[in-house]
Amino acid sequence: MTVSFAPAPQAAPVAPTDVLAAIDLGSNSFRLEIGVARHGQIQRLEYLKEVVRQGSGLDADRNLTPEALERGWACLARFGDRLRGFAPQQVRAVATQTLREARNRDVFLARGSELLGFPIDVIAGREEARLIFIGVAHSLPQSPERRLVIDVGGRSTEVITGSGYAARLMESYRVGSVAWSMKYFGKGETTADAFDRAMVAAQAVLDEAASIYQGQWDAAYGASGTVGAVSDILVANGFPADRISHEGLLWLRERLVRAGHVDRVRLDGLRDDRRAVIAGGLAVLLGLFDLLGISEMVAAHGGLRHGVLQELLQRQISPADDVRAATVQRLAATFGADAAQGERVAALAQNLLQQLHASPQPGIDLARTTRKLRWAAHLHEIGAAISHEDAHKHGAYILDNCDAPGFAQHELHRLSQLVLGHRGKLRKLDTDWSDASFVHQLLCLRLAVLLCHARRQPAAHSVQLSADAASQTFTVQLAPHWAAAHPQSMHLLQQEVDSWAKTPWTLLVKV
Repeated sequence: MTVSFAPAPQAAPVAPTDVLAAIDLGSNSFRLEIGVARHGQIQRLEYLKEVVRQGSGLDADRNLTPEALERGWACLARFGDRLRGFAPQQVRAVATQTLREARNRDVFLARGSELLGFPIDVIAGREEARLIFIGVAHSLPQSPERRLVIDVGGRSTEVITGSGYAARLMESYRVGSVAWSMKYFGKGETTADAFDRAMVAAQAVLDEAASIYQGQWDAAYGASGTVGAVSDILVANGFPADRISHEGLLWLRERLVRAGHVDRVRLDGLRDDRRAVIAGGLAVLLGLFDLLGISEMVAAHGGLRHGVLQELLQRQISPADDVRAATVQRLAATFGADAAQGERVAALAQNLLQQLHASPQPGIDLARTTRKLRWAAHLHEIGAAISHEDAHKHGAYILDNCDAPGFAQHELHRLSQLVLGHRGKLRKLDTDWSDASFVHQLLCLRLAVLLCHARRQPAAHSVQLSADAASQTFTVQLAPHWAAAHPQSMHLLQQEVDSWAKTPWTLLVKV
């Protein structure tokens, strides 16, 4: 397969630091939202949307077809051209259900990130739901009401309740407009029988929502995708603006059934890019209205990409309030990790990392690398709640499989690999040994755990760490008499030298 996207010219204007951009790689459309931060709020500067239909590009083996790959790459190349000059902290791209499912997603992500110019985060379903709620909440007046937010996407549907800007109950269900249109309206036939089967099937997937969300909300809101398309049609045909009623949904269903086929539907407000997926989305939405007892829903103007922008802004305004830091604290507390030991290891690991980076390292963001190293240190013992013997393995499993607000799946996997590798043999790691940033984190964490093995804070000035990037060699320089004063730690350091000898990197210990 060949993709012939030429790289854009390197010279480009630098975006002002108060300009932020979010990219939403949905199953039906890719969207780019660019906004400017003003007084803690974000004002839209530009919005780009392209219908990519990746959700319908999964084959029987759940691989994206060559055509689906190229459609996505072509869109990301255009988005990337628009984002030339933006700094990494100004941009975040998130991918949802189709790329959660795609078995060849790494192929798409590697080339897609290169074309876009920024990494692409595949986020878990509940994380998607949390960000959707934040985006919707920021588009509405502040209110103490308990809000139900629903987003019927291409291959997943998110259902969330919460108040203010905080989501409380979040779930993502594998049902959506693209998937249901392909499965139950595959030939475009919009018969009453097809709608009945699609609604029953949707309710079978969504059934648990009836008990989970019952009595948990005061007003219902819909976001993006199907909700926006249905709202546009109803408004264009005389229904109240921004309101979706059960009556309106039944009216739309009747019009689609009467047409008999999506190609014969003639409705004001129905965009051509929505024609092929409107029946599946409507069936899911009707199923939710019936299950949850919704009589009317407000079509909100916020969504996933707006939630991403709000979190980007929050990370800039107050890094200490990063939701990921709160998630790390919650996980450590939930699994009973020793907080004092976590901080000892974190402090020493940070000190060692700063020694390695006494001079700037090309391509490595020290602040970000340090933050994630500290998170790994605070989480390195969470697996002990299951078994002390294999705590590192259990800790890694927890991180690879938990719901962790704020984290993308690849971020959690990187943390899991640090936790898995904080002790024992290194060949068990699923890592790229040419990734200097990860290798630095791993070494500093292992040395900090080793030196804090007695659960006391060692004298950091007695241990100096340096690196020769050209020869991929690390050197630990110990103060005089240190080895005699700490024979157990010296023994562990000698074992550590042997462990690194089986990797492309070398560790030397000098007294």
